[in-house]
Amino acid sequence: MTDNQLAAALGAWRRPDAGLARALADAVGDATLDGRLRVGSRLPAERRAAAALGVSRGTVVAALGILRDEGWVDTRRGSASTLRLPPAATTRIAPSSAIGEHGAIDLRRAVPAAPHASYQRAVLRAAERSGPVLAESGEAGPGLPELRSLLADRYTAEGLATRPEQILITSGARSALALLSAHLRPRAVAVEIPTYADPLAGFRASGTRLVGCRVTADGWDLDQLDGAFRTAAGGMAYLVPDFQNPTGALMPKAARRTVARLAERHRVTVVADETMRDLDLRDAPAPVQRIPGSLLIGSAAKTIWAGLRVGWVRGPAALVGELAHHPLCEPLSAAPTQQLVATELLRDLEPLLRDRRTALRRQRDHLSGLLAGDDRWRFAVPPGGLALWLRLTTERADLVATRARARGLELSAGPSFAADATHAHHLRLPYTPPISTLDRVATVLDLACGHRDPQGAG
Repeated sequence: MTDNQLAAALGAWRRPDAGLARALADAVGDATLDGRLRVGSRLPAERRAAAALGVSRGTVVAALGILRDEGWVDTRRGSASTLRLPPAATTRIAPSSAIGEHGAIDLRRAVPAAPHASYQRAVLRAAERSGPVLAESGEAGPGLPELRSLLADRYTAEGLATRPEQILITSGARSALALLSAHLRPRAVAVEIPTYADPLAGFRASGTRLVGCRVTADGWDLDQLDGAFRTAAGGMAYLVPDFQNPTGALMPKAARRTVARLAERHRVTVVADETMRDLDLRDAPAPVQRIPGSLLIGSAAKTIWAGLRVGWVRGPAALVGELAHHPLCEPLSAAPTQQLVATELLRDLEPLLRDRRTALRRQRDHLSGLLAGDDRWRFAVPPGGLALWLRLTTERADLVATRARARGLELSAGPSFAADATHAHHLRLPYTPPISTLDRVATVLDLACGHRDPQGAG
């Protein structure tokens, strides 16, 4: 890059709270993370950079030393310094937005960062064998045969015999749900309260009636579930039985059998969202029996990266065939090149999952330890998933979220997860950030909730 390009990318980088070298190093790191400076590009010579930035050569040398120590640049003798991402930025679970590298710590989305090394290797392998795909029309249809076979094999290995023709590839779990909803056209949908917010918005936009049933960290209210299925008779149920979002609850086997009986009795089509299923943080992770007769949707968003827009439907072959001919199938399909990348990653997913589970378990336990024993909130340590579900005992969640925002922490309040706008005293608190960030999150939450009552402390 030229010296003028460097100066333009950094903009107004000086800060009153830091020395010039530290501020310059931070600005280069920030510009690299958000794409203003390209990874792999060579920085200008020190004298030219100093002249363009209006600082001494010594300041540039000192900033390069900081960047080199922190892993942002690679300098070889006789060569220019080359930008790279440090290990801390490429191995962590949380995206940069959830760490506060560009301002506020944004925990409104419970999503992981991409596994840089694994993803980049998968992209290269996919590109090397993309020739046959590039020779086709580019229309996705029901999905690449290789990816459908791979997913079918994964279901079969977990005890659910599946053929490739029972799999339809989409551009994510939300697309899978939207396609199913457009095909089934339910007049009413039974949903958990609380549940993942995005599907609620989709159902509301289509004018579908929502019927709620209560779920907590302790489990599902089966009486309410019966009533919801009865009201939604002939329609659909959208459930997240595996590490439910946002409560983290895991539906017991007996409850799954009850759901299947209720679905048959009331002619309700159960759609089970399995996007959290692989994020099993128990000491001995093991697949749990699925809800008999349910349609399954999954995606790579929570286990790999939300930017990998690949999801799927698993159901009867006849239904999958009908979905493949639906007018919305093509616009809701994943690009064939994305499917190639997903195939490479899913083929050897277990090592990646093992590393992510280990990191998430450590971060979950750390955040839980920081928050334990405080009378201002209650929570259960979830057996899986990405977040704690806090019930505030003295404050409304929207007020706490507003105070936290003023201190640089963005949180989601409970009503956004509830079809009936309840849960005004709940917060979803993702534990995806690294431990140092979780320490800051706990501090801000402490300040946003006001002083702890020593008389009521547990």
